[in-house]
Amino acid sequence: MARSATTLHRLLDVLPVFAGDHRVTPLFTLAPGSAYDTDALAALDGAGARTIPWDEAVTGAHHRLALAASPNGALHLLPGPLALLPHGAGFNKHLADRESATGLDPGQLLHAGRPLADLHALAHPSQLARLARTSPTAAAPAKVTGDPTLERLHHSQPGRARYRAALGTGDRRLIVLTSTFGPESLLARHPELPQRLTATLPYDTYQVALVLHPNARARHGAFALHQWLAPALRAGLVLPGPYEEWGAALIAADLVITDHGSTALYAAALDRPLIGAYDGGRELVPDSPMAQLLAQVPRLTSHAPYPGQLAAALAGHRPGSVRPLADPAFAARGSALDLLRTELYRLLGLDPPPGPVLPVPLPEPGATPEPVTAFTVETAPTPDGVRVSRFPAAADGPPGDHLAADADRAALGQLQTAALLYRRGPATGAPDWPALALAEYPACRTAAQILAPDRCTVRTRAGARLAVVIDHGPGAPVDPSAVLSAVHARRPTGADRFRCHLGDRTVGVQLSPL
Repeated sequence: MARSATTLHRLLDVLPVFAGDHRVTPLFTLAPGSAYDTDALAALDGAGARTIPWDEAVTGAHHRLALAASPNGALHLLPGPLALLPHGAGFNKHLADRESATGLDPGQLLHAGRPLADLHALAHPSQLARLARTSPTAAAPAKVTGDPTLERLHHSQPGRARYRAALGTGDRRLIVLTSTFGPESLLARHPELPQRLTATLPYDTYQVALVLHPNARARHGAFALHQWLAPALRAGLVLPGPYEEWGAALIAADLVITDHGSTALYAAALDRPLIGAYDGGRELVPDSPMAQLLAQVPRLTSHAPYPGQLAAALAGHRPGSVRPLADPAFAARGSALDLLRTELYRLLGLDPPPGPVLPVPLPEPGATPEPVTAFTVETAPTPDGVRVSRFPAAADGPPGDHLAADADRAALGQLQTAALLYRRGPATGAPDWPALALAEYPACRTAAQILAPDRCTVRTRAGARLAVVIDHGPGAPVDPSAVLSAVHARRPTGADRFRCHLGDRTVGVQLSPL
């Protein structure tokens, strides 16, 4: 039984416990009454799942066991055994107008004085103890079985390089923003933060991704979200999908900036450096695992430049130092699916299949950033060459000392003001395109054709015609257009050899007369 995309995704992470068993057929029903059910229905349709109407589900004619990942809704109408799973980590938020945590409130877990569920699966013994102190009756069907979603994340960690490649991260540091839903969420309180980060972080050093709670997507819709985030998206922001892709982004991340949403606990369990961006309020339960985590990590402040704060958090991270912050939320690590399978098959009255349950590794994320078509560029001479820092021109970032633009993709106004114009691909149709660019755009001082990742041709307004060869060295190739900004800054007139410093990378550059 799903009520929202969030609860559906949790149920899908559990279904591997039944994999390969032809005795078990999964059916889905969408319970009425949730404001966030639209995306759940679309996801079920996309997965090809067989669904039955709620009115049929409550007859009990189709099922021997019901699974739900939320205590809300008319669960008491479902006949037969019911297994209740959590749909987050840590039970960190207050239930509206109550002091108890949502998901552990007896008012949600009891009906007519009796437990709704025959199994209430919890991730940590402290959650069971918390519930037992409040209501022994509500705690009676509760058992600690661990967290299946964390188990899936853990088994997906060998895919980190693949996930980073799919996201286009390269050698950059991936900064992931996580925002829960509601008025106290990061995106509600700091809607400008994605744009400010993409504007002020050097493009060749950092990549930024935003992980949104599925309820935020369901409430506002993709169209409105893309409209609000348009400046940041044009500056390279990645928006991973609400199912599976967010987990791949966490694994790929180098640092996570978080509000009080439970996604941060998964990031901590993966030992990712964390920076808190929650301003306080009524939602966070004071003694919850999330509250404890936020009390121990650095805080993001608008009073200091973001690059310095991120660099300090990355430099201060010690491997293994963050993982213990997630310990109050997760137990039975590595055995969650096996424990859960034992309990679910007990409710079914069947013997489970032999062997362990194998978690399904996360697929590569399909979300890719929009290409940035123009940059404001800061250059500075070094003893052996030039240091280049680029910032997306679509964002409100540093002014730089020149504008560099992709001649085939940038807006006309950017082409008319760019000092460096470049075109990617073989020189077809116009063999000497740089000469044509200099003639058409008077503001252009350097025009270049990128022929391959390591080869370009350049013309300058001063009359130089040069071949550029880039020695990328070990690691992924850097963007040749960034190296061209270093060439532009050198004001070359003939043969030259120097080094281009770009973020954490240094590449060799050789110029020779064309």
